[in-house]
Amino acid sequence: MTPTLLPQPATHTAGHHDTPLTPDWAEIVAITPEADGIATLWLKFTDPQVEQQYHFQPGQFNMLYVPGVGEAAISMSSDPDDERRLVGHTVRFVGNVTRAIGRLKIGDQLGVRGPFGTAWPMKTVEGRDLVVACGGIGLPPLRPALYHVVRNRERYGKVTLLYGARTSKDLLYPGEYEAWRKADITVEATVDRGDEHWDGRVGVVPMWFYNFRLDPRNTIVLTCGPEIMIRFVIYEALARRVPTDRIYVSLERNMKCGQGSCGHCQMGPYFVCKDGPVFPFSALAKYINVEEY
Repeated sequence: MTPTLLPQPATHTAGHHDTPLTPDWAEIVAITPEADGIATLWLKFTDPQVEQQYHFQPGQFNMLYVPGVGEAAISMSSDPDDERRLVGHTVRFVGNVTRAIGRLKIGDQLGVRGPFGTAWPMKTVEGRDLVVACGGIGLPPLRPALYHVVRNRERYGKVTLLYGARTSKDLLYPGEYEAWRKADITVEATVDRGDEHWDGRVGVVPMWFYNFRLDPRNTIVLTCGPEIMIRFVIYEALARRVPTDRIYVSLERNMKCGQGSCGHCQMGPYFVCKDGPVFPFSALAKYINVEEY
């Protein structure tokens, strides 16, 4: 059996190349509220050399450090080619570290280590159709991939975003959907529970994926979100005969170090922080329970 080839982590590009446990410092220059308990922090490195050296790929993450509190692994949610050299992280304030981040203000500083991990396979997708299926806070790690598609639209076939949230108030970045549509990306947003302010789709992402037509010979699926949603998206993709090595998953685990040293994020033989967070499903089939696969 041919071994599964995992995406390769990109080279560490922050200031401390030889000491990846040492953070660089970045100032919060803007904060964008996104939904209840979720905001995007826009960071600018205080060291101009680090600012020029730093570059990330869609799907990677940084370790954000609050002195006296600790670190949290947060995916970048901004455009990798942002001319302002700002790095955006969309953060849900649910744990000790992220709640501490939520109390910070413009002008405060955070320690940043990274970028770490594997990226979405944007070169592999070129010339093919792309389905992006995500839910809730799973959209931020995929947003840089959408920016990349917009910038290089001629390289990709049909592109569809299927995105779901609990309610219309929980949908992230709604102000950008029209710009994505103008870039010839089909955007289908759905909510679990509709209300008087919502006239769009109601239902979970896998349900709409079930009703979505695709060419399995020419489609690559990228998915991120709650793990139960991921499992059903994979199931629906497999039912359409999309090959396992063309379904890519971003996993969220308890990542403490970003370089596979502490073992907190181990899944089977893999360390999610180092071998992931982006994996082809062909590598995870033994470890993600997909009914009837």
